[in-house]
Amino acid sequence: MKFDLHTHHFRCGHADGTIRDYVEAGIAAGLSVIGISDHTPYFGHKAEQAFPHIAMAKSEIVNYIEEVLSLQKEYAGKIDVLLGIESDYFPEHAELYRATLAAYPFDYVIGSVHSVHGVSIFNKSRWKKLGQQQKQAVKAEYYRLIADSARSGMFQILGHIDAMKGNYPEFCDIPAAAEIDETLRVIGECGTAIEINTSGGTKLCGGWYPSDDILERALHYGVKVSFGSDAHKPSRVADQRGAVEARLKEIGFKEWVYYKRREQIAVPIE
Repeated sequence: MKFDLHTHHFRCGHADGTIRDYVEAGIAAGLSVIGISDHTPYFGHKAEQAFPHIAMAKSEIVNYIEEVLSLQKEYAGKIDVLLGIESDYFPEHAELYRATLAAYPFDYVIGSVHSVHGVSIFNKSRWKKLGQQQKQAVKAEYYRLIADSARSGMFQILGHIDAMKGNYPEFCDIPAAAEIDETLRVIGECGTAIEINTSGGTKLCGGWYPSDDILERALHYGVKVSFGSDAHKPSRVADQRGAVEARLKEIGFKEWVYYKRREQIAVPIE
């Protein structure tokens, strides 16, 4: 059973291709399950489309959902098309997001922390002129937000939990073992899965999210794992899925999971 739960398309403003393109790419890659999970609108912002190159307009979410559900019916028997979405985690808007997302029939919601102290985690300029203690404080806040997102109960999967290294590989060298362990402990207790996300290969850090050492600790804390390419172009669907499965087996994972109608489905690692 091969699956990829993290894909985007043109509506978010920074991905190429239609949803159909990603479904067809999933079939070509031999997937049994393809999850469509574009970025939520910025529900907490007054504007209809606050950031056109980051997320879809508020009015587009209905069109997005209708299109995925239509393709789900069309491709039944060929590939299981799941309705997902990737939601930012903003503590100040959590209840608004919770209520809004609960109104739609999502198979799963990926919760991702994309900003810390109002600055994108991918903005490498944020680290300039910061001393070691300041860097540690930023990293600690990043993991505190991830732990809070797990506690919120809003998400089935947590997205790319060390993606702050994406455009700043030195992030990995900032001490935060205690914070990461506490975050993984919380995630394990909450029963939320984390994804292995292979889009790190498109960033300065290379590789995938999270790193092997975090995956080893995740296993210790009983954290479930899933898979997402985070494809922003159809050619990246299922990217490195086989390599990820092999590495998970080496680490000691026996299964990984996907979600349908918000129910967890375990798939043995081969």
